[in-house]
Amino acid sequence: MSGAATALILVGLFLAGGVYSFVKQQMPRSLIVLLSIGAAMCLVAGVLRLEVWN
Repeated sequence: MSGAATALILVGLFLAGGVYSFVKQQMPRSLIVLLSIGAAMCLVAGVLRLEVWN
């Protein structure tokens, strides 16, 4: 399951980069909040799926 955890972490980091970009472009705050929540969920799910934490 290490591949799934890695994929989730990478997607979370990609979304976090999107949050940074959207803040720089002054996009609507609701869009930034939704993207932040998605990034946090992917990162948490990826860390929880790591076999180190199980």
